[in-house]
Amino acid sequence: MFLIFDLSLQLNGFPIKEAKSELRKIVAFSEKEHEIFLENKKLEIVEYHLKNNTSYQNFVGKTSFQNWNDLPIMTKKDFQKPLIERLSKGYSPKKVYVNKTSGSSGDPFIFAKDKYSHALTWASIMHRFGWFGIDFNSSFQARFYGIPLDFIGNRKERFKDFLLHRFRFSIFDLSDDVLEGFLKKFRIKKFDYINGYTSSIILFAKFLQKKNIILANICPTLRVCIVTSEMLFEEDKILMEKQFGIPVVNEYGASELDLIAFENYDGELQVNSETLFVEILDTNNKPIPNGKEGRIVITSLFNKAHPFIRYDIGDIGVLAEKSTLKMPILKKLIGRTNDIAILPSGKKSPGLTFYYVTKSIIEDDGNVKEFVVKQNKIDTFDIEYMSETELSMEQINKIELAISLYLEKGLTFRFIRKDTLERSKSGKLKQFVSLIKEIE
Repeated sequence: MFLIFDLSLQLNGFPIKEAKSELRKIVAFSEKEHEIFLENKKLEIVEYHLKNNTSYQNFVGKTSFQNWNDLPIMTKKDFQKPLIERLSKGYSPKKVYVNKTSGSSGDPFIFAKDKYSHALTWASIMHRFGWFGIDFNSSFQARFYGIPLDFIGNRKERFKDFLLHRFRFSIFDLSDDVLEGFLKKFRIKKFDYINGYTSSIILFAKFLQKKNIILANICPTLRVCIVTSEMLFEEDKILMEKQFGIPVVNEYGASELDLIAFENYDGELQVNSETLFVEILDTNNKPIPNGKEGRIVITSLFNKAHPFIRYDIGDIGVLAEKSTLKMPILKKLIGRTNDIAILPSGKKSPGLTFYYVTKSIIEDDGNVKEFVVKQNKIDTFDIEYMSETELSMEQINKIELAISLYLEKGLTFRFIRKDTLERSKSGKLKQFVSLIKEIE
């Protein structure tokens, strides 16, 4: 078999063959062997950056360390300076993989990975997709992603899609006419799997529901749908599995790091413990026992070009009580720390609580296609939505009553019907946005 995906990585300087070989060895470790591997890699990566990375030396304030828990926590703001100042000795922008974060957290920055580290990222992704019978070298992908709108950028991405055996559905316009065009492609192309942004794929599922169509009936080659980049709610997963006729798998990752967690056969979000070390910390940067909620802090074990050591990714989560070092399970992913709503009483609530409570009411009849919740003032929220008809007073009253019950009374809501909702440049839909800063 011609391994075109592997070859494309190899030709671009990413040693995928070596990376796959190393990953296989790590996956095969026993629990005890994995514990030794992890301690060695943690020590090795910190010592490497303390010796070879001036930026990290300055950040830590010394060139050696005694205790892992004494290492300072890195945040996105620590990376908002020129990339050249953050690279390790011997690396330059031309000799590394360079990209930019999406900025969904409000703090975008440019980052780098050495080429071997990036090859391991791809090896890790390919390994997990393989759990569900997907081979990047042969499986045909229906890709629900954004795409550059300028002519040259657009043509480049389309050509890359052609080479890498995927067909891209641009998600910037998801009107019924456009979705009808998507459906026609599924009738004539033999897709093996769907991959892309959660919100866009949910919209397609709702479109199929309205037309009473099961996607696998018209595209019987489909095996699995893998969603990424946005929150996946259980009822949305149930809807998609029903309308697609295939399993729906959840993926959690960050471009600057790697694939962080991937749903396994048992429906659990299994954390990537091969190339990352994931910690859950409290507000004082102390480790929290499994089963307790805290900040997700991640160390990239192989990236020598750029330090991501005890890096607070900005998300809140819970590791399952049964988690081990070799097989951590992300029991709950609550959302981003900057997606916290500060209420008049002083209470802090995950912004997705508003989204979740509202969602359970306004999507009952299928009228509302998408919506976002925005906090404009400490007591004022806008709910922007796309729908065929305006929300009824009965629905509005139900939403206000539910939020009073789950959060607190006295909040003001404005319901704004729109033709389209604002997405990021990449096409992501941010479901809750706080436009106020925490009151000191």
